Amino acid sequence: MTRAQQIGVVIGLAIVALLTVLRAGDPGIFKLIRGVTFDEYQRLVPRTFEPMPVRVIDIDEASLREFGQWPWPRDRMALLVDRLSQMGASAIAFDILFAEPDRLSPRNVVREVAGVDPSLARKLPDNDEIFARSIAEKPVVLGFGLSNEGKYRPPVKAGFAFTGESPVSAPPYLGASTPLRPQLEANAAGLGHISLNPGNPSPVVRAVPLFLTDGQQLYPNLAIEALRVAQGVSTYVLSGAPDRAGIMASVKIGDFVVPLTAAGELWLYVSPDRAERYISARQVLAAEGASPEVAAAIDGSIVFVGTSAAGLQDIRVTALGENVPGVSLHAQAVEQILSGQFLSRPDWADGLEILMIAVLGCLLVVVTTFVSPAVALICGLLITAMALLASWLSFLYAGLLFDPLAPIVSGSIIHFAATSFRILVIDRERRAVRRAFGQYLSPSLLHRIEHTRDALRLGGDDRELTVMFVDVRSFTEISERLAPTDVVAFLNTLLDALSRHVVANEGTLDKFIGDSIMAFWNAPVDVADHATKAVRAALAMRETLVELNAGDAFGFGPEQEVGIGIGIHTGLACVGNMGAKTRFNYSAVGDAVNIAARIESCCKEVGFDILISDSTARSVRGMALIEAGALPLKGKSSRTQILAVVGDERVAASQEFAALEVIHRQLMQALQSHSRNSRKLIGTAKLRAVQVTGALTEFYQRISGRTDHFREVPEVIEKSAAD
Repeated sequence: MTRAQQIGVVIGLAIVALLTVLRAGDPGIFKLIRGVTFDEYQRLVPRTFEPMPVRVIDIDEASLREFGQWPWPRDRMALLVDRLSQMGASAIAFDILFAEPDRLSPRNVVREVAGVDPSLARKLPDNDEIFARSIAEKPVVLGFGLSNEGKYRPPVKAGFAFTGESPVSAPPYLGASTPLRPQLEANAAGLGHISLNPGNPSPVVRAVPLFLTDGQQLYPNLAIEALRVAQGVSTYVLSGAPDRAGIMASVKIGDFVVPLTAAGELWLYVSPDRAERYISARQVLAAEGASPEVAAAIDGSIVFVGTSAAGLQDIRVTALGENVPGVSLHAQAVEQILSGQFLSRPDWADGLEILMIAVLGCLLVVVTTFVSPAVALICGLLITAMALLASWLSFLYAGLLFDPLAPIVSGSIIHFAATSFRILVIDRERRAVRRAFGQYLSPSLLHRIEHTRDALRLGGDDRELTVMFVDVRSFTEISERLAPTDVVAFLNTLLDALSRHVVANEGTLDKFIGDSIMAFWNAPVDVADHATKAVRAALAMRETLVELNAGDAFGFGPEQEVGIGIGIHTGLACVGNMGAKTRFNYSAVGDAVNIAARIESCCKEVGFDILISDSTARSVRGMALIEAGALPLKGKSSRTQILAVVGDERVAASQEFAALEVIHRQLMQALQSHSRNSRKLIGTAKLRAVQVTGALTEFYQRISGRTDHFREVPEVIEKSAAD
């Protein structure tokens, strides 16, 4: 790499870092663009309107002309409840606040008339009492709003159960609410907040908070409270994060599970506003009674009572750009839950998008710096197309919301900056090199000088590596039975299948030594969690070998199965180009390599196929590991603690392995203390091991002959340390 290229890479990476930090800060313009992008997705493919048992009783302009201006007296609301209940509504939810006494109540009207005997007022009917008696014992849900004054919070009619850590602090904060009339509050079957986007300055309602919190108690919103009452259930079952409080994942409401954002919001997937969703309140309150068609539509439905009258100012904007009554969004939330069509922006979406900016930005810097501008442009266009396609397909088929624009815009800026630098500096230097050396060197050699001039030096660097050795068991016996060409075919089949897992898990294949494989991780580039990836590769090799034996891929017949031993160790080694100046290999040498080879040779003695050192085990995350003793290795003055790799995270999380772990830990203690109980524990461990994997049978059979390996064993590595 030339100095100019180095400068170009540094400048490009600095721009990548700046854009990554900018996206991590998520300024308002990014949120706006992201929201508009998701709106466009819904406009292209809105949720299909389907007949659902959900209706909006609309206090529309026709109803106001028929029965007078708003607010209506509450005895009329009582009549509305009675009519809807008689028609079989499964729940009646009011997107209306009943915070003040009914001024149109006869009792209140007479009280305001001067000179009227107060006893006469007490004899007159009170509309609030009439309404309260009407909603008693009926599936009525009343709404409450948010307030900036006072400390009043409504009672909660439902219970809450949690799985995982407590999510109580996750939703938006409820400081205070509008108080309801006491008798209405007491007689309602449910209470839910009617706020659709509290604290959100955007006029577009994209996500609805299903819960609010005061830090101690959760308060459901109107839509899910209506769904709960309609099903006759008493409890919300909330799922939080397994290891972190203050995060919501989903809520179970009776028969329905609703995915939530971390803050307890439901992403609205709206359908176009349809007249079929609404029934005019005038039709329900008609003097002659509702028509059979209206009664049939209400029977068994969750009914939301609200208004579309423009003068009452409850009009909201949906992602489709439509102006709709706020009550219809509550209805659409329930429709969406009933249909099971959800949108979800996973909690890790922001992290993924930030990572994409960093990764794709670095890729563009490298591509733009080291290949031709045309190839770099094609790569940039492909990245743009892939980002758009991945985001669109995620929405279309999985309902996942990923922002494609932030990575695309960032990538375009990076590509433009890197290309500009290259045109100004790098290509100018390259042209000078060609002019100076083009008449003396062949084009191919000149190309190598331009691109790999510093890669031809000998030498190496000290790095922490995870080294793996794989050896075929009983290879001598196998090769004695086969012709040389068949031996080669056998090795090619086996080593090709096994070595793929090294590359697939970001490892480096060092060499093939006869029937053995040497590989290492964390060179020539850094590999995160390299010990874990080496163990994953070993487990994948085990599975592949089982498949090869089951399919008789080697042609030996079912009676002859091929086995392997794998040894893994993590430690310091020297890695680099080694050999002569005219011929060299990229390889690793050092004590870590020797220890890995010695551990692999111990597989026969231990009776297990995958063994790792304690230094590797300390870096491995979540795998199913058990102690295999402290073994003397050739060339080492002290014993080395060895562990057997039983399986991956799924095995580690199983109840069978947990039971085996308990018995195995007891066995280790018995062997160290020379307890007579060790033989019995070995038998018990065998029984437990069969439930996990049959590969442990020989391991436990050989333990009784290896008791010296468990004397003065180093501190046992607990599962939690590996995690």
